[in-house]
Amino acid sequence: MSKDEEGTTVPSQTAKAALENIRRMLKGEIEFPTPGDATAEMIKAAVPVVQSITEEPPFHGTSEEVIAGFENAAKMTAENVEYWSALELMGLFGYGAWKSFEGVIQRAYIACNQSGLTINEHFAEISEKVETQAGIESRIYDIHVTRYGAYLIAQNADSKKKQVAFAQTYFAVQTRRQELKNKYDEQLVEQQRRLSLRNDISVHNKDLADAAKDAGVIQPMEYAEFQNSGYRGLYNGLNAMGIKNAKRLTGNAKILDHMGSTELAANLFRLTQAEEKLRREGIRGKFNANAAHFEVGQKVRKAIADIGGTMPEKLEPAEDINKIRHRLRKEDPPKIA
Repeated sequence: MSKDEEGTTVPSQTAKAALENIRRMLKGEIEFPTPGDATAEMIKAAVPVVQSITEEPPFHGTSEEVIAGFENAAKMTAENVEYWSALELMGLFGYGAWKSFEGVIQRAYIACNQSGLTINEHFAEISEKVETQAGIESRIYDIHVTRYGAYLIAQNADSKKKQVAFAQTYFAVQTRRQELKNKYDEQLVEQQRRLSLRNDISVHNKDLADAAKDAGVIQPMEYAEFQNSGYRGLYNGLNAMGIKNAKRLTGNAKILDHMGSTELAANLFRLTQAEEKLRREGIRGKFNANAAHFEVGQKVRKAIADIGGTMPEKLEPAEDINKIRHRLRKEDPPKIA
């Protein structure tokens, strides 16, 4: 048997210590116990021989020092994967003995497994051959851990240690910072996609207007009806005003400026395919042009339904794209603290 983590001596160790005291008594290093209470004296004499685990000296550093030490201890694999040595983390987290720190790592293993992640992806046990100054070869056991693995170790370590408390706070802040960054990146990608699609729609609207004019759609009122025909096909009978009302848009808001990337992409497909149909089939007459545009809108709607997509009139309106365009021209990415 071995010592528990608190340094309490279990019976087998006490017996070994008592035998060691007998040896010392025979050599004259200590006195024999007095008769009548030999057993009690033997056990009492054994206490100084078996040393309990000494507590680590108090930590007087700062959180900045702990964080800097952690980041400076990071290494990179040949595949550019960041990792830390568990032996180094042991010291950084205020543990003086591998035996007690190994229990922390075991709890981190359990937490990793309960999270549905593969332990080997975040904890790699290794054995390295090293040579001492005396030229003697030996092996050092270590565990390489990812940043997530280090996070799990910190979460399962003794938070009464200042180093651990600092590390836990650091990881909580880092996690929140990454969440905010991911959210910002997602928003930025969506905004840039919207801007690109909106610009494409402006170009293809002009191309469609030219094709409609060639088909006989001449007057502004005629072109408005031609556009509404396409909207009716795609939006289940709603014209531009009906879509605006369905999206709860008011005033001079333009429906295209409040469409998300998915809805813009559907309308871009409607525009390009309507232009292609008018030109390919040589359609003439405003009534035929309107019918062709309505048919294209219906087919785009059917394609959305076939793949299980959300119907465009059910999609939530997005922020005015003109505000996004103005903001991206002026602002730097938000600072994430």
